[in-house]
Amino acid sequence: MAKTDLSTPKLDGLSEACLQEMAAAGREINECYRALKKADSNIVAEIIRHNDTFYEWDHYPPGDVVDWETHSQHYYHAHPKAERTGEHGHFHTFLRYDGIPADLEAVIPKVSQTESDDRIGTHLVAISMDKHGFPVRMFTVNRWVTDETWYAAAAIIEMLDYYLVDHTYPSWATNRWITAMLKLFKPQILALVAARDKRVAAHEALHAGKKKYDVYEDRELELTSSVNISVPSQIKAVARALKAGKSKK
Repeated sequence: MAKTDLSTPKLDGLSEACLQEMAAAGREINECYRALKKADSNIVAEIIRHNDTFYEWDHYPPGDVVDWETHSQHYYHAHPKAERTGEHGHFHTFLRYDGIPADLEAVIPKVSQTESDDRIGTHLVAISMDKHGFPVRMFTVNRWVTDETWYAAAAIIEMLDYYLVDHTYPSWATNRWITAMLKLFKPQILALVAARDKRVAAHEALHAGKKKYDVYEDRELELTSSVNISVPSQIKAVARALKAGKSKK
């Protein structure tokens, strides 16, 4: 799996407006943590607390979380521990078909839909969580993992601005937190989806000449890019970048 070293992101090139948005997202995340701590809860506990038993592979909550106004979606699940060292589980985030700007062209177009079809749109990024309910990593996956409509990195970057889950099911705090995470770590996500596309292209080149080979369906390629993350470190980096920008004026 391709790993991108962004533990200390370079934020100097970002506009003040972008940095201010990231700073606001950091405050939102900390506010979620504050409220959950008072209830002796955490981001993951809020998602799985309505279920008696937590099963590997199952989606939590059942039926996923969808904001039908913004067409943003996420769910939480876990793989066997041997497959995900140091991880309790992870969130997958998506923008569904009706939320994707019509002018964005897919690399692999969506399958024809019927009224009963409930397929997702496109995967944005996944967020790995530790056993204490805190984020430790972000990653991307190959198309077959989520059965998505595949868009190039440039389109994913544009879609990030449309992601918003603005309701209380099953947890207002967790929904607000995920929305804010996609803003606070936007620079990392941009790098991840770019690295994803490069990884897929390189893997396809390795199999050049194979008949009927489809890199997007290759089960040998699952995780396509990954980066370790830290909310406190990111918030501090944003604050430093804002301070540096003001000192130049």
